[in-house]
Amino acid sequence: MTSRSTPKKLGRFLILIFVLLGIALVISYRDQLDAAAIQRWIEEAGSAAPLLFMFIYIIGTVFFFPGTVLTLLGGVLFGPVLGTFYNLTAATIGAMLSFLVARYLASDWVEKKTGGRLKPLLNGVENEGWRFVAFTRLVPLFPFNLLNYGLGLTKIKFTHYSIATYIFMLPGAIAYTYLGYIGKEAATGGDGLIQKAMLALALLGLVAFLPRIIGSIRRGAMLNISNLKKRLDEDEDFLLLDVRTEEDYNGEQGHIAGSVLLPLEQLEQRIDEIDDYYEKTVITICRTDRKSSKAAQILAEKGFADVHVARMGMTDWIKHGYPVEQ
Repeated sequence: MTSRSTPKKLGRFLILIFVLLGIALVISYRDQLDAAAIQRWIEEAGSAAPLLFMFIYIIGTVFFFPGTVLTLLGGVLFGPVLGTFYNLTAATIGAMLSFLVARYLASDWVEKKTGGRLKPLLNGVENEGWRFVAFTRLVPLFPFNLLNYGLGLTKIKFTHYSIATYIFMLPGAIAYTYLGYIGKEAATGGDGLIQKAMLALALLGLVAFLPRIIGSIRRGAMLNISNLKKRLDEDEDFLLLDVRTEEDYNGEQGHIAGSVLLPLEQLEQRIDEIDDYYEKTVITICRTDRKSSKAAQILAEKGFADVHVARMGMTDWIKHGYPVEQ
């Protein structure tokens, strides 16, 4: 058994060293990598230019070269249609390779060592499957190159990961490829520049607005206080997240027994404290529902799967005469 595992371990070690050296070189010399020089090199390749560009993009994805630079370059070199196709295809292939490298190198280790706060996060990702991949491709929560490796550590099916990556990166690929194309048109004085620039801005605006759209879709309906009390009485497994300040939480209104205090102002910085509820129900509450609605939006945009707001919050809770703690 030991003799069989030794070549496998050696192979993993060599791949790991190769990937780490590649990433280190790209990061070390990132400022010296000249996009204009890459452009000239590809243009000189003639009919092989698309293949050369895609090869560079794939390798760049694996080794953490900034993808935005290459996506813009694809628009400059090949225009909005072919550029989008080449960009999207190469980025997806690079993401697939990174995923496979991570799965080959570390999946066994993760399965043995996973525990604590990392376990519910990975379980949540795996339970949501392709929907999580779709969400992160539409809403870039994490750096693209790093996310590719991170998802390889989960048990998401490779086919689901690959298909979702290709489909749901399309909006961003179109927007940034077109932006690169517009940059070339501006430099060369192409026709209809104003109209093209307006379209580019509209596409970028849509991509920038996607987190809010997706967050709204993922955020559940508001709960009235009577419904909240019923769920508490039935001892349902959910997180009641009070997002007021500590002074309000322990102040005149008090708080609901079993609730967890996490002020809205600190939510994004301390969000890892509630990773256990990544795939469970979270109900946010404040004095009314202004802060709790904002908190629910943040949680939905961060990938929490089932988030609700307690309508009129502690004000309505007290009006109903329900018990509070000081």
